Amino acid sequence: MKKKDFLKKEVKHINIKSFNAVPLIEEFENSAFQAKNLARAAKIYDKMLADKNCAIILCLAGSLFSAGLKKAVYDLLEKNMIDAIVSTGAIIVDQDFFEALGFKHYQGTSLVDDELLRKEMIDRIYDTYIDEEDLRVCDLTVTKIADSLEPKPYSSREFIQFMGEYLEKNKKGGDSVVWLAYKKGVPIFVPAFSDSSAGFGLVYHQWKRKNNPKVTIDSVKDFLELTKVKIASEETGLFMLGGGVPKNFSQDITVAADIFGKKAKMHKYAVQITVADERDGGLSGSTLKEAHSWGKVEEGNTQMVFSEATIAFPLIANYAYKKGNWKKRTPKNFNSFLDEK
Repeated sequence: MKKKDFLKKEVKHINIKSFNAVPLIEEFENSAFQAKNLARAAKIYDKMLADKNCAIILCLAGSLFSAGLKKAVYDLLEKNMIDAIVSTGAIIVDQDFFEALGFKHYQGTSLVDDELLRKEMIDRIYDTYIDEEDLRVCDLTVTKIADSLEPKPYSSREFIQFMGEYLEKNKKGGDSVVWLAYKKGVPIFVPAFSDSSAGFGLVYHQWKRKNNPKVTIDSVKDFLELTKVKIASEETGLFMLGGGVPKNFSQDITVAADIFGKKAKMHKYAVQITVADERDGGLSGSTLKEAHSWGKVEEGNTQMVFSEATIAFPLIANYAYKKGNWKKRTPKNFNSFLDEK
């Protein structure tokens, strides 16, 4: 088999507007286990949307967009159902920006000869495939953007805005979260930005520059900017898919605000979808109840859903979309606020 034999069937993104999960969620509410937890999570997210004082932060970890969840996030962004995004680099760069450049993810199988895939320059993400040669183009596009900027430190949020501007200027990315966030002024933070295709692009930029001034990414500035979002918001809610750095980064801003001497509240609402176990003390499995002991999340309007994100997230997102409380929200446009000198 050759590369063309593997890269045939594209991953199609789930359309949360195409079905109605409300009756199912309402049935779940009367059951038990994770069905009941999912129903409560859906209602908490809807409460976030109904709370006019609440800024909603979406946290993304795992290989989500390659698995078909990009359009669901795009639709939430389009309908003003999220106000900021904190993500791993792979989702934003290797998956969203990658597809915005015209490339695709393909359906495959985990039951495959990985040595054969390596020889054909195909990268596997569980049961999906991506063309490594296309990914190199994505890497070098990041290099091109970095080469065009004034050589100085940038937050990942600032650099991702330039990525959105690149897509806009080159008439690409009509279904891209990076592009739409740029248009709507919604900040995207990637605290571990170098752990992605952007990392390869930026390290090549720095390699070429040798001892000359370079573009760098300031993760501390990311922390400061997201903390400013928290301080500027009367209430905040977290909608977390997976855990890791995005989860902890977003929870920590309440503690940072307290250190600054600001009277920022704990996150009023929090929902986490995860399959991680809390018993080993791992961050991704730490419960929202545990987060309360750190002064990060209030008790009451929180829910853990122990489910895989490609199953749970479309149902919760559809429920909130169909309920329509998003129609009363006004855009926060935090990028304009953060770009002020």
